[in-house]
Amino acid sequence: MAIIILTLFAGVSQQETTESRTYSSFIKLVKNDKVLKVQVRNLTIQYEDKKNAVFTTTAPHSINPPYLDLLIEKGVNVEFQAQEEWPEWFKIILNLAPWILFIGLWFYFINKMQSGSPRGMSFGKSKAKAFTESKVKTSFEDVAGCDEAKEELSEIIEFLKYPKKFQKLGARVPRGVLMMGPPGTGKTLLARAVAGEANVPFFHISGSDFVEMFVGVGASRVRDLFEQGRKSSPCLIFIDEIDAVGRQRGNGMSGGNDEREQTLNQLLVEMDGFDGDTGIMVIAATNRADILDKALLRPGRFDRQVTIDLPDIKGREGILGVHIKNIPLDESIDLKILAKATPGFSGADLANMVNEAALLAARVEDTVISMRHLEEARDKVMMGPERRSKVMPEKEVQNTAYHEAGHALISLLVPNAMEIHKATIIPRGRALGMVSYLPKEEMKTKEEFIDDICVSMGGRIAEEIKFGTYTAGASSDIQHATGVAKAMITKWGMSENLGTVLYTENNEYWGKSYSEATAREIDEEVKQLVETQLKRAKNLIENNMTPFVAIAEALLKYETLTKDELKQLLAGEELVNATKVLFIKPKIDLSKPPEQNDKESDNDEKSDNDKEEVTQNTINENEKSSSSDDDKQS
Repeated sequence: MAIIILTLFAGVSQQETTESRTYSSFIKLVKNDKVLKVQVRNLTIQYEDKKNAVFTTTAPHSINPPYLDLLIEKGVNVEFQAQEEWPEWFKIILNLAPWILFIGLWFYFINKMQSGSPRGMSFGKSKAKAFTESKVKTSFEDVAGCDEAKEELSEIIEFLKYPKKFQKLGARVPRGVLMMGPPGTGKTLLARAVAGEANVPFFHISGSDFVEMFVGVGASRVRDLFEQGRKSSPCLIFIDEIDAVGRQRGNGMSGGNDEREQTLNQLLVEMDGFDGDTGIMVIAATNRADILDKALLRPGRFDRQVTIDLPDIKGREGILGVHIKNIPLDESIDLKILAKATPGFSGADLANMVNEAALLAARVEDTVISMRHLEEARDKVMMGPERRSKVMPEKEVQNTAYHEAGHALISLLVPNAMEIHKATIIPRGRALGMVSYLPKEEMKTKEEFIDDICVSMGGRIAEEIKFGTYTAGASSDIQHATGVAKAMITKWGMSENLGTVLYTENNEYWGKSYSEATAREIDEEVKQLVETQLKRAKNLIENNMTPFVAIAEALLKYETLTKDELKQLLAGEELVNATKVLFIKPKIDLSKPPEQNDKESDNDEKSDNDKEEVTQNTINENEKSSSSDDDKQS
């Protein structure tokens, strides 16, 4: 539209750009044969001379012009255009058209920015996702593993539902709750559960959504967010990762930090400025509470601070129970064993483990999820997928088997070791094999730490006993044993010579907090402790060579051994039917259409049945022949 108007304006004003001459000079040029072409429009004469220069002049009158005969006589090309002259007011409008267009477009975009239209540049509008009461279906039944946090947040529900009940007694309704904890512990899920239990609208926004490169945008979004909250009150506003905008002020040196501080200031004003009866509850989540501004944490803003840690055994069992509610399960599922075998798992990790188990069951076309699917998923989440395609030399496989047999045997012999879960020599992740345990949740004693070091040394000394040398495969074991021994001496006060003193060495400015003589003594204590347990592990294996070799040979044969199977080998019993390892190999060829896969699976079932019939007939014939041979012999 602007281009059309500007083009029209240029066409109208083009005639005013030619040079104007007097009428007498025009007649003189005609008489001297210096005019080539004449264009007449009303009283305006536009002519072109032999030098291709264009000029204009005004005739005295338009009826029977006296110059017409002269032009015809001189052979000049004459053209008449019967067009009326445009009025002056229209010319003025055309001259002002570009400025009017520019000002109109400017006001248009400014209006779009302020109106928050999704098609305009709505920088200052909040990016929060709004969920109405009907859309928030989450409740406390969907949350497990954090009973204390649920108890704290249950009071928030009463504040949102019955605020007058507390105001009558002079109680001030909390304005904010800060949830602190590691990633994946269910902070967002808890906030949604609070909104679902209270049956109020839910606004979800991330802290990074407030900050932009334009100054003032973050503060504008904060104002708009709380304005939406006031219109939907009572409601709940959840700010995830608030440390992105609530970082400690005063250490910024750039404009981006200035913008973040303005956004934080506006958030502080909104939280402390709205009335107590508006029904707006702010819940924020972070895993970096140590870097938050102190003004955010004071009473009147985030009155309550709820810590959500990683779940314990009971919590993990409850979380697993929530995630397996809607999936088909085998009767062999034992959630207590799974909870015990997943130390350090967050709620998100457990959900991922259950999902991986379902995927594994689908790949092998099982109809239900069994314990072996869940254990395989646990190992995959912890260590990575199996690397059965990795080709290992026979010597390396034997070395791995005896290495893991050393760990397993020491774990069964020492009194304070962690409960063993299983041993395997299947490569997984960066490990060629592993022995997994069911660790205790209680605080460890000195004897348990010592036995832990002894178990770590079992793999290294097992290689030396069997092969007369050792490999670099025990590097992680040595690192673990050294770390435990050093922590016992420097942090936990478990050294008789150095006493119950904390020896720190991570001071940023001063370095170690002890002398070089003490450092040498610490090194000697660590070395002596590790060497003592190395000798102890050697004696234990040499005194139990029969079960040691039996465990290693069973690992070479079956690849994976459970706790019960390891105990059978330690007792000198022979394994009859070891547990089969779940080998994930899809039975479906994804390159073929589904119909062809269905037909092939049906054919496979028929062929399997035929094979079973042939096998049974062969067995019957063998039995008959053997019985006839017996008759002949008799």
